[in-house]
Amino acid sequence: MTARELFAASTPVHPDVHLLRTEDGPRALLANGSRLFGVGQALYDRLDAARRDPDPRALDVVLADLGIDAPRQIDDTAPDPPPVRALSLAVAQKCNLGCTYCYAQQGDFGGPAKNMPVTTAFAAVDTLFREAAPGERVNLAFLGGEPMMNRPVVRAATEYAEAVSERTGVPVTFSITTNGTLLTPEDGEFFEDHAFAVTISLDGVGARHDLLRPHRDGRGSYERIMDRVAPLLVAQRRMQVSARVTVTPLNLDLPRTLDEFTAAGFHGVGFSPMLSSPNGRGEMALPDLEVMLEQMTACGDEFVRRVLAGRRYPFTNLATALREIHRGTHRPYPCGAGAGYLGVSADGDLAACHRFVGDEDGAMGDLAGGVDDVKRARWLTDRHVHRQEPCKGCWARYLCGGGCHHEVIRRGRPACEYIRGWLHHCLTVYSRVLAARPDYFSI
Repeated sequence: MTARELFAASTPVHPDVHLLRTEDGPRALLANGSRLFGVGQALYDRLDAARRDPDPRALDVVLADLGIDAPRQIDDTAPDPPPVRALSLAVAQKCNLGCTYCYAQQGDFGGPAKNMPVTTAFAAVDTLFREAAPGERVNLAFLGGEPMMNRPVVRAATEYAEAVSERTGVPVTFSITTNGTLLTPEDGEFFEDHAFAVTISLDGVGARHDLLRPHRDGRGSYERIMDRVAPLLVAQRRMQVSARVTVTPLNLDLPRTLDEFTAAGFHGVGFSPMLSSPNGRGEMALPDLEVMLEQMTACGDEFVRRVLAGRRYPFTNLATALREIHRGTHRPYPCGAGAGYLGVSADGDLAACHRFVGDEDGAMGDLAGGVDDVKRARWLTDRHVHRQEPCKGCWARYLCGGGCHHEVIRRGRPACEYIRGWLHHCLTVYSRVLAARPDYFSI
C-alpha cells in the first residue's frame, strides 16, 4: 500500500475496533487488550456494519454474540505512581556538536554548560536502588548533551551501581546514548565488560548526516563517528551497539541508511521523526511524514523478505512493533516517563524524562528532597490517553499511548496519520510473518 492508502485505511471509524485486509485474509483488532483476530468475510462485513452503526451499543452486541467481549483492561483511572526503576543521568549538559534541531539546545538545555559531579551521580544510584527488592531489575542510563564529555562520572557511576547491585541482589542494566565522536577502544572494552546497550546518534550516511550533525565549527562528524564506533561493532558480544536516526525532511532515504548501517554491523537501527525542536528547524510536516511512511514500509518489505528467508534484519522499529503486537501490548501511556522512569539533571533535579531536564513542565522533585509523588500522580492523571484528544476516539490509542509527552506538549499531534498508518502496516506484516514463520516469535 502507498502511504496515502495507509492513511486512508487506518482512519479511525470506531475507537474499539479496527479492520484490515491482509494477504492471509481479513483481520479485526480489538483495542481492548490489543487482540487481533482472523475473521471471514461475512464476519468482517458484520463488524464493519456494527462499527459504523450510530447506536454505540451495536458493536458491543456483536462482540458479546461472538464471545470476545471482555472487561475493560484500561479504565479512566490513572495508576498510583509506581516505583522508580530507571533513571537517565544527564552527566554532561554540554556537547561538542552543533546539531541543528537538538531538543537539548545543543546540549546545555538552555543554561550554562556543566558536568554532573560524581557525588550527584552516586546519589542518583542510591535513589534508584533504595526501594528495589532483590531480583527486581533496574536500569541506569547515561545521556547528555554528550555523556562522554564526562567519562569519569560515567565509569564511576557504573562501577558504583554494580557494587550496590552485588550488595543488594538487585540486578542492574546499563545504557548510554552518545554521538560517538569521543569514543575510544577502551570505552568499548568498558561497555562490553558491563554489558551496555550503546546507542549511537547517526542521522544518515555521509553528507546527509554531516548536514544535520556538524561539529560546532561546521566540520562534518560522520567519518569520525564511524571510525570511533568501528572497534565497538567488532567487539560487541555482551554489549549491543545500535544506531538511532532522527528523521528530518533532509534525510529521508531510509532504506539506504538502514542497509549501510546493517552492513557496518549495528545490532539494531531505528528511525524516529523529528516532531519538535526548540527553534522549529527540521520538524516534519504531513507531506514529509508521508514520504517517511513510504520509506518505512520499503524497509518493512525488506525485513519481511529476509525474515521469511530465515535471515536477521536489524530494523528495530518493525521488530519491536511485531513483538509488542504478539504480546498484546496495551497501555495508557507511550512510555515510562514520569512513572517508573525519570531523568536527572547535572544539578540533581528530577524530571519526567531526559527531554524534560530543566523544564518546569516535567519537574518531579530532586535527589536531595526525593521524588515528588504528588507531581507524578498529577502527571499520570493529566497525561492518561483517555484524557487526550483525539486519542480517546482512536483505535490505536493503546498501541501508541498518545505519543511522546514532550513532543505533544510542545507541538501537539502532527503525526497521528503517520503513526496510525505505520501501525496498520505493522499489523499486516505481523499477520504475514505469523502465518509463514510462527517460530519467529519464539526466538
